[in-house]
Amino acid sequence: VQLQASGGGLVQAGGSLRLSCAASGRTYRMGWFRRSPGKRREFVAAIYWDGGSTNYADSVKGRFTISRDNAKNTVYLQMNSLKPEDTAVYYCAAGRSPVGEYAFWGQGTQVTVSS
Repeated sequence: VQLQASGGGLVQAGGSLRLSCAASGRTYRMGWFRRSPGKRREFVAAIYWDGGSTNYADSVKGRFTISRDNAKNTVYLQMNSLKPEDTAVYYCAAGRSPVGEYAFWGQGTQVTVSS
């Protein structure tokens, strides 16, 4: 499965962005991760095939929303009330199982939030 992420950019604090990630095949679980300079990659959000089960990092709860369109094999991350600390390269990931490591990773898209 190949993943193509898009939608990153530069936005002012308090603004919004929507990331998209298109998969070349069906997946059971899709997620978003991010890596800021000098930091380790961290989990942001995940969604399961039925779209009803989602998980979020505490740092983004209430601000970010993950969703998916199974017909398009695409996952979205709506990011609202962005903060400078959200600045990072965002990566989408996918897995064919409900648990364990994500088997497939996208190339990353840069999100920069200015203060």
